[in-house]
Parts: sequence; C-alpha cells; structure tokens
Amino acid sequence: MPTRTVLISGAANGLGAAFLEAYRKQPDTHIIAIDRAPIPSDHENVQKFTVDMTDESSITRLATTLASQTIDLLIHSAGIRGLVPHLETAHHGDVAACETLQAMDLATLTNTFAINAAGTFLLFRALLPNLRLAKEPKVIVMSSRMGSLSNNSPGNRDAGSAYAYRASKAALNALVRSFVVDVPEVMWVLCHPGRVETGLVKWREEGAIGAEESVKGLVERIERWGGRDSGGFYDRFGEVIPCQIMPHRVRAPAMTAYTEDAGLTNLTV
Repeated sequence: MPTRTVLISGAANGLGAAFLEAYRKQPDTHIIAIDRAPIPSDHENVQKFTVDMTDESSITRLATTLASQTIDLLIHSAGIRGLVPHLETAHHGDVAACETLQAMDLATLTNTFAINAAGTFLLFRALLPNLRLAKEPKVIVMSSRMGSLSNNSPGNRDAGSAYAYRASKAALNALVRSFVVDVPEVMWVLCHPGRVETGLVKWREEGAIGAEESVKGLVERIERWGGRDSGGFYDRFGEVIPCQIMPHRVRAPAMTAYTEDAGLTNLTV
C-alpha cells in the first residue's frame, strides 16, 4: 500500500512529465497526475485526471473527487510561455519577437495570467484540505527567474520585454508568498528549473536543457527542503534568487520646505 501521495500538475509533457516519470519509479508512491492534455502514462500507481486551469469548475470537480485523499507533495509545473500566437507562427525561432512591448496584446496577457497565476491560486486553495491531511505537506512551484523583480532591472541583459510571462510569474510568486503567510502548516517553495526544453514554445530555445536533466537534481532537493525553506525562491542548484525591487537611484532635486522659525528654506533629500 502506498505510503506517500504526490500530485503533479502539467503532467502531460515537459517538466511535469519528467517529474511523473521520476516519482512513479519511487517505492510506495501513489501519483495523481493532472493536465488539460492527455497524459500518456499508464502505470498502475498513476491516477490521471483532466483538469483545465482556466476552468474553476474543472478544479472544483478534481477537489470533490479527491475529497479525504491525503496529498503529501504537490509539484506544480502547469503553465504557458505567453507568446502572441500568430507571431509565434510568423517568427519561428525568435521568442523575443513574440512578446515585445509593441507585439503584446490583451488576449495573450489575459490567458497567460489565467493559467500561470489565477488558475494556480484556485488549484492550491481547492487542495488545501488534502495537503492538511499530510504530516509534513510540501508544495513545490515551478516559477521562473523572469518573475523576479530584481532580475528585471536596468543593466541586466535579460531584462525587459516578455510582458505576459514576466508579469504572470511575478504574480505567481506573490500569490505563493501569501500562501506562506496564510497557510504556515504547509511548506511552500518557488523554484526556477532553468531554461528547459518543455514544449512551451514551438521550437527548442538556445541553451535549453532537457526536462529530465533539470528534474534529476530537483527531486533530490525537494526531498531535502523542509520548513526552514518555506517561502524561499531557489534555482535548480539550490541558490537563492532575489525577488525584491532594487531601486534605480537618481539624486532628487532640492525640495523647498517650510519651518516656523526660518520660513522657506531649501531642503536637499
């Protein structure tokens, strides 16, 4: 009889499929795999559900079906890249051209937020009762360094553009931080898995590694992460990713202030 249950979102391909393959081989482990697309795995310890992250009723049905089912570990890897669809076809191989200031549109922004942020919130909230049944529940969230406000700063060669993806991942990070505060009995960790070949774009990005390579190291880290790590944002090597805004300081002009004794004076701030 399985002694641990792992739920993996986005399990049909990419990181989710690699996590599924890694965990289904572990002894005494029951897998709950969810995705909008068909999940190819047919192993006896894998339970599959079709879930649409943009459909609240779909998430509610999952939670109802899993009522009273303990979830020890939730690995969230569902997400999209947020490229403008017609430009992704027209500019094959050029990610940057598909997400610029001029190219971005409302439909792409809205859909990316719906999946990467809003749908994630609904899924986590719906499964809190299941997580609370576990002795030491963990939620590991595949985020991105591109969601770090520190990373998106003047002078960083990777800063700017990618409006839908950056903003949705920054929103995801903020949502998880609120879960850390409001649900302290669960361990929450944000993780940047690296630039991984996941199928989120229609071609292989330069420098991308295979999902299996990323997941191999992450599985080991997930087992080691504990309560002290909750709320952290780490890369796949375990290094902390700063996420705060770093001010671009510009010396302010002298301001005029009033004092009762001296009247109007110049005050430099």
